Amino acid sequence: MTHPTPRRLGLAGLGVISRYYLAAIADSPDWELVGVCDPRPDAPLGVADHLPAGVAHHPDHRALLAEARPDALVVAAPNHLHAAIAGDALRAGVPVLVEKPLTLDVASGRALAALAHATQLPLHTAFHRRYNDQLAALVRRVPAGVPVDSVTVRYLERIEEHIGDDTWYLDPARCGGGCVADNGPNAFDLVRQLLGEVRVVEARVERDAAGVDRRASVRLSAASGASARVELDWSHPGETKDVMVRLVDGTELRADLLAGYAGFKSSLWHEYRHLLADFAGIVAEGRPAHADGLRALELVADVYASCAVVEGVR
Repeated sequence: MTHPTPRRLGLAGLGVISRYYLAAIADSPDWELVGVCDPRPDAPLGVADHLPAGVAHHPDHRALLAEARPDALVVAAPNHLHAAIAGDALRAGVPVLVEKPLTLDVASGRALAALAHATQLPLHTAFHRRYNDQLAALVRRVPAGVPVDSVTVRYLERIEEHIGDDTWYLDPARCGGGCVADNGPNAFDLVRQLLGEVRVVEARVERDAAGVDRRASVRLSAASGASARVELDWSHPGETKDVMVRLVDGTELRADLLAGYAGFKSSLWHEYRHLLADFAGIVAEGRPAHADGLRALELVADVYASCAVVEGVR
């Protein structure tokens, strides 16, 4: 859905993920970037050089909201800042697209969702993998009338190759834990796209000496009786992101989410374009959009509550 006049969009956070937003906004007929901010004074180095002419860099998100007066705000700041920034935007009457996870914990996520409901403003979590072209092709290949028996999602990478200067990923207090808190929401959302509502059955989490989740294996169950397995790894050489669907008749359907995208993280460019197009429709229609982000956060909490933990891995 496009608009005759692009809506004004602010971007809070100029870390490693901001490059995908900036490129998607530049290609979008729906959005015009009107202001950016970052909580770290040195973070915009390099990124700011690629901002469109005339886009102001504000000292913080409150100044961005007050001075740029955006029609919507993208929150791409470190995870521990999501709740405060998104909350301030909603209280200012501004719809929000927030990077996953929605917040660091379920209580703050529920409070933020309640605020979005009270203000009747969209609060959308950036599950960018649901917009992957290979995933869409997989969903189209699932035949009507043949139930799904199981789903396997693998989300494997070496996190140090992704984060650049964003060292907060390796701080459990700011990230939320590690691969479960940060990659888990994307993986759980993919499972829910295919199976509907699910619950955690069993989980195993391996943590390094700093307490960061490096690997996790999670079993889930759907109301239909189908099962799912999610494999997360932040110590994996290279990058593997794929989905396998097994039907009750034994048919196996697979999607390599990175197929056709040769560079590291290069699939994200098209995913964020689709994400911003969908968010434009959400804002135009005034859809609430907070339920999926909150449910993914609840599944993360269920993993931590039920998991067997192995400490000291590398």
